[in-house]
Parts: sequence; C-alpha cells; structure tokens
Amino acid sequence: MTAGAFSEWRKLPVSLSELCINTTLRCGQSFRWHNVPDSDEWRCVLHGRLLSLKQDPTNLYYRTYLTSPPPAPSNPKPDDTPSLLTHYFNLSSNLTTLYAQWSSSDPNFRKKAPQFTGIRILRQDAWEALVSFICSSNNNIARISQMVEKLCVHYGPFVASVGGRAYHDFPGPEALTGADVEGRLRELGFGYRAKYIYQTAVIVAEKREKGWLGSLANPEFPAFGESPADGGDGGEMEDAGREGYRRAHEGLLELQGVGPKVADCVCLMGLGWGESVPVDTHVWQIAQRDYKFGKGSHKSLTKATYDAVGNHFRKLWGKDAGWAHSVLFTADLKSFSDRLATSKKSAVKVDVDVKEEPTDGSQVKVETKVTTAVAVKREAPEDGVKSELEDVVKTEPKDEGEEDVGAVVKASQTRTTRRMSKRLKR
Repeated sequence: MTAGAFSEWRKLPVSLSELCINTTLRCGQSFRWHNVPDSDEWRCVLHGRLLSLKQDPTNLYYRTYLTSPPPAPSNPKPDDTPSLLTHYFNLSSNLTTLYAQWSSSDPNFRKKAPQFTGIRILRQDAWEALVSFICSSNNNIARISQMVEKLCVHYGPFVASVGGRAYHDFPGPEALTGADVEGRLRELGFGYRAKYIYQTAVIVAEKREKGWLGSLANPEFPAFGESPADGGDGGEMEDAGREGYRRAHEGLLELQGVGPKVADCVCLMGLGWGESVPVDTHVWQIAQRDYKFGKGSHKSLTKATYDAVGNHFRKLWGKDAGWAHSVLFTADLKSFSDRLATSKKSAVKVDVDVKEEPTDGSQVKVETKVTTAVAVKREAPEDGVKSELEDVVKTEPKDEGEEDVGAVVKASQTRTTRRMSKRLKR
C-alpha cells in the first residue's frame, strides 16, 4: 500500500459565479468525483494524481496527495496543477459574459440561469467521456457513477488509499481489450453495456490509428498538455455545427454502443465541441415545454426531431450552445429543484462592470458582483432522477436505480475583479 500525505491547501482565485463545483461536479458530466462524507471536499484522480478540492465565495482551494517526499529545493519540479484545473474546468472563458449573451437571446434562459450560475462544461479525457456515456444508456447518475468506479477499481491504475478509500485512475482502452473483459463486466452489473465497452475498446486500441480519438477534438481545445493547432478553428459555424464537429460526431457513431446522444455527450465534454447539443427524452421535454416543439412534424423524438432541436439551440445560442443547454438541463433536474422554488422568494442578481485598462491595450479589467445560489446536501429523494441518458436511436432494456443527492439553497454574494486577455473575452 502506498503511503503519503496531502500537500498544503493552495488557492486559485475564482468566484462562485464563474465556477460552482458543487453543481458542476454533480450535474451528469463527470462520474468519478467523490464528495468526502460530512465535508465540502471533492476528490478525484486526474492525470495520475489524486486531487482534493473545496471552495468558498472567492477561491477554489486544491491540494495534491503526495506519495513520495517532495524534491529538494535545488531541483524543484514545476507544479502544473493550476494549469490542469484551468484546463479541466474550462476557466479561460468568462462565464458571466457567456450567461449575459445567452440571456439576451433567450428569455427562458434569462429566467432560469440566475439560480444556476457557475456551471462549466468540463474538458475531460475523451476516452473516459466515451466509456462513461456508453454506461449512461438507460441509466441514472448514481448508477453510472457506480459503474465507472468499478471500471477504475478493477482495471485502472491504483494511485492512493486515503481514509479507507482506494483511488484509481481511469483505465485506458488497452486495459479493456482482454478476452475476459466482457464477461467480467457482466458479472459486475454492466448488463448489455459490457459488450459495447469491450468492443469499443478493441476498436480504439487495435483497429484505429494511435491518437485517432484525440484527432476528433476541436483544434482550439486540445487535450491537456498539448498545444492548439495553428490556425485551426473547426470550420465555419452553421446551424448543424462546424464541419469539424460533424466529422467527429460521424466518427463516433462508428463505435459500438454509440448513438447520436452519446456521440454528442463525448463531443461536448470530451472533444471540446461547444455546439454539440445532446438530446435525450429529458431535453426533449424541455424543448416541448419551453420552446414549442412537439407539434407538426416534430411530435415525437425521432432522428429528424433530434437534429431539429440541436439546430434550434445552436441558432439560438451559437457555438457554445451545448454549454447553455447544460445549464437548462441542470435547472430541470429534480435534485436542484429547490433553487427555482427559492428564487420565487428572493432575487438573484449578476452585475458586471468591464473596464478598459488604459496602460495595456491587450488587457481588460472585469468586476463581477454576484448574489448566487449554492447547493448543499439534503436527504436524497426517493424517486430516481435521470441524467442525459436515453439515446434517441438505440433503445435498450432499462435498469433500476436512483440518484443519490439532493440540494437546498443558500445565498452568497461575491465581488471579484480580475484581468483577462481580450482574446479570451467572449
């Protein structure tokens, strides 16, 4: 057993209006973050290291589990954890500005979003996102998390054991190509998904060129540690998305267990295509209720309707339509329903003051004052709550399960001032 200890807490200045980990890590994007019992601390293994996070209204605090003594001062190894967190949480984008843009074009977003500030689209490893969302078919957040945990424990590299819990990294495709993998996964409760995971692992590891999955990524948002492609932007934005997004989506559909919804989840959360809009039955209900779908030629969720919903949201919100869609998806989850109930009694305001910096034409000064809703745990509801789960094309037998987390609301107010490059101001 590897012995070690956590480093001291360090902080990354970021307000709750720009990132709320208690919402972002629970809304069906990533399924490996562990909320330490009776605390506001979250832990996960990313890129081979065990990270622990917590947050207050003005800072994100992080620490890393160290399994060996730190290097001597004469030969220190640079700590790239801040860069990793900035990448993973997509912090280069000004979220308050994005919310303002989406609100100006969509009254429904303007009504719902103030109670759900700080939701970011994670930039996850593409392979992890692919396997996780294959697990999501006809499933719910709690049970997907259990499956992903089993994959890590049985096939992923061990990293550390803390507080009686073993932490593993996510297994690569090669680890899931053994002849006994499918049978073992069935024994572990994966059902029909076991075949899809095994077959997709074989395709990616043995039947595609090395780096094929990463080649589908948005060139503006490469994997952590890689540089953006020169002059790459994925193509001109259209109602159906950029050419690069459409090519990535089509490539993913060639894999086992991947239909349009799973492909869109991977494009959005693993490959950096912000215009990707995953549409499941839950999102279809939002489209019917709030955007007048469900009439004429779009009475049911067919392939044509799936495309029409995505195209409508892309036209409405632009190249980050998937991000805006995820905010409304989260707002519609039962586990966060108390926020909307609370909003009827108290207003939530977001005020932004952007000032030009006279001494440096390449910088702007952004001041944000936010009164925002912050979720804390309550007793779990008895009814199951589904994430973006049911694929519109491939229908499989359903499994039972329940989501395990609810939320109540506290209000907090923050004011943050920071400098940012004009090229990042959106």
